[in-house]
Amino acid sequence: MDRDADAAADVLQQSYLVIVEGGARFEGRSSLKTFLFGVVHRCALRHQRGRKRRFALVQRYAAEPQASDPPPESQSDVRMRRALQALPRRQRDVLELVIYADLTLEQTAAVLNVSVGSVRTHYHRAKQTLRTQLEHDHE
Repeated sequence: MDRDADAAADVLQQSYLVIVEGGARFEGRSSLKTFLFGVVHRCALRHQRGRKRRFALVQRYAAEPQASDPPPESQSDVRMRRALQALPRRQRDVLELVIYADLTLEQTAAVLNVSVGSVRTHYHRAKQTLRTQLEHDHE
């Protein structure tokens, strides 16, 4: 199992615990799918913040460099990753939920607890920004 799969399993397990222990309650204001995505999304954000803190500690106290390096990324992968990271947080969240999690704009709005109009605006702007950035990088 690679690092990303391990992290995904950790987030899923934490999400399950949050629901089972009553940390999140389904109140029927949205579909069950959007409720679950919301719980997983919040757990993933918490996990990411913790991972950043742990990484900073490791960097601070590491005495030796890593023995194995990750495989090199293609130029297009690097450009896409940089363009995604450059997006404002809300635009990136909306884009990831709509494209990678296959949620509708309405479901994404429920997960992020914002209006559908706001999601529509962030989604449109994110696509425009990515298109512009990737075309600019390609030239």
